[in-house]
Amino acid sequence: MSAYDDITAKIVAAIESGLTTGKGYRMPWHSQCGRPVNVATGRVYRGINVLMLWGEAQDKGFSSPLWGTFKQWQTKGAKVKKGAKASLVVFWKDLPAKGEQEGDEEEAGKRFVLKTSWAFNAAQVEGYEVDGEPAAPHEPSAAERLIAAAGVDVRFGGGQAYYHPRLDYVQMPAPGDFVSVPAFQSVLLHEAAHWTGHQSRLEREFGKRFGDSAYAMEELVAELSAAFLCADLGVSNQPRLDHAEYVANWLQVLKNDSRAIFSAASAATKAADFLLHFQAAENKQEIAA
Repeated sequence: MSAYDDITAKIVAAIESGLTTGKGYRMPWHSQCGRPVNVATGRVYRGINVLMLWGEAQDKGFSSPLWGTFKQWQTKGAKVKKGAKASLVVFWKDLPAKGEQEGDEEEAGKRFVLKTSWAFNAAQVEGYEVDGEPAAPHEPSAAERLIAAAGVDVRFGGGQAYYHPRLDYVQMPAPGDFVSVPAFQSVLLHEAAHWTGHQSRLEREFGKRFGDSAYAMEELVAELSAAFLCADLGVSNQPRLDHAEYVANWLQVLKNDSRAIFSAASAATKAADFLLHFQAAENKQEIAA
């Protein structure tokens, strides 16, 4: 079994588990943690690694977003607990070797080989002070501010949330129609993720490789992108029950193509990065003012 097959099988199992726990529709990306962070570099993991480590945290009950290899924890003066089981992470090494990038899918025009590594969560080590971990700030208006900074055309009214690709706008029910502020924000971020795929922006379109499953792939990208953004903005990512109907299609795509989840995670990372770029620009303007 290849690394692609193994990782896809793990994510498929996590998705299927989320449907049979008796807790209703809950996917591995409905995490209450922030994005996983590497303890040595301070950088967030990206792409497929986010899903894998969120799934591991959910399965094993880890609440810390900090992860590191055996050696990385050693350099921090910490010791991995006896019997602790490591979690798989991956990175792509370009050919010929020009460098490494952790957790991103292959770029067009380049050849990469998938490499594997193993990481332990902060809950699996001894001798490390976790009190200094930066907590993700929770701003009730974080998502709205981001969407406004990006210039997304959001229109309110009606009982459905959707992105209109031809007219290039997002339609949302009134905020008060949602059960909570986080529920409103997570749906808004999902629809904004669709907005990033417009031909004038990321020009995202899934071709023949996914056939009739292209629509399901786009929905999966929006789901994952919204999850990444919720984690970054400190928004509790609420399961969107009307998307439970997509799960069977997602599972079919993943089982038919072991690289599909890698493509979806990569596209979702790019969509989240695209939107977060506007937040960074807004913050710079505030500082300058």
